[in-house]
Amino acid sequence: MTVTAWVAAIVFAATYVLIATEKIHRVKAALGGAAIMLLVHATAAGSAFFSQESGVDWNVVFLLLGMMIIVGVLRQTGVFEYLAIWAAKRARGRPFRLMVLLLVITALASALLDNVTTVLLIAPVTFLVCERLALPVAPFLIAEAMASNIGGTATLVGDPPNIIIASRAGLTFNDFLVHLAPLVIVLTAVFIGLCRVLFRGAFRYDPERAAEIMQLDEKAAIEDRVMLVQSLSVLGVVVAAFVLHPVLHYEPSVVALLGAGLLVLVTKITTDEALREVEWPTLVFFAGLFVMVGALVETGVIAQVSQAAAEATAGRPGVTAMVLLWASAGLSAIVDNIPYVATMSPIVADLAQHVPGDHDVLWWALALGADLGGNATAVGASANVVILGIAERNGARISFWEFTKYGLIVTVVTVALATPYLWLRYLL
Repeated sequence: MTVTAWVAAIVFAATYVLIATEKIHRVKAALGGAAIMLLVHATAAGSAFFSQESGVDWNVVFLLLGMMIIVGVLRQTGVFEYLAIWAAKRARGRPFRLMVLLLVITALASALLDNVTTVLLIAPVTFLVCERLALPVAPFLIAEAMASNIGGTATLVGDPPNIIIASRAGLTFNDFLVHLAPLVIVLTAVFIGLCRVLFRGAFRYDPERAAEIMQLDEKAAIEDRVMLVQSLSVLGVVVAAFVLHPVLHYEPSVVALLGAGLLVLVTKITTDEALREVEWPTLVFFAGLFVMVGALVETGVIAQVSQAAAEATAGRPGVTAMVLLWASAGLSAIVDNIPYVATMSPIVADLAQHVPGDHDVLWWALALGADLGGNATAVGASANVVILGIAERNGARISFWEFTKYGLIVTVVTVALATPYLWLRYLL
């Protein structure tokens, strides 16, 4: 590697250490790392801000922005309080039952929406219901972020890396549904079982609070029925446009921004009120992270690491898929899985031309590795970063290591279960 490549790798590693140890705030670390990358010419303004391969992924940033505005308007209607009371009553105040209910909803919603949108919708409900039942909110939020990543693996629109893979490989919505959804159902069931063990200390049942919850009327929580109808109508159109992406060809970011603009236009919410709900630190963190990862792309660091792993098994499709699966899981834990997949996609496309047999197995390996590997650390997937931002804003700060100590276990188990699935796909 060149001197600049080594400098870029060192800067990224140092920034990652700062984020992991929380010596300084993650936004400061990401912006500082991005600034140094630009300073040492590891990347340039044109690449950092305008390149599709190594720049800030504005589709992700504006998707988040649009959905944050929509969720902010929804919050004003009281619908989250309604859902919180409804969920608590359905679970009869039992903490583990409540977690199971929230995780199933999260996984299913993440298959239809993108996983970031799902956690934006489910997190406010979680805060409210945990407050009602005097439960620690962090375990529920961490589990929901992971469930969103697992559930989002099932479809083309569920996880942003899948959209990139589908575009590069020519795969359809139904391809993802047929080949990955059955595995995701199994993984979700296993994950719920893991949560019973990993978060067992959080399931403290309080009979008095449970009894109080059962006496509440969830319908009374709705504060503005007109705005609720308007908000749900717009959200329904946005969700439909997400699902119909292969037909309409509108990027999710465009759909989210159009939906946010329409919602602000038709409701009585002012622009100041709408923008106040946006998690600006989270968006800035993503921008800084994208610039840093882009510098690793520009200097060839990621390509060299990924290419070395792929070339080591050239000519052996099954082994290549296994290496790609586990390498993707490992690297997605360190680098956000969106820029990682953007970098790996052309490499996999080239590799597929030189490997005999079913080439699609390589794309499924990349998708499973990146999506499931995103659970390993707090910065491995967009949903994780958003959950940390929401938690911090609401006074329930989740540390990097608090998330990661659970995420590593979940990732190893789920990727281990995906391994025989890929072998069967290859052998059959």
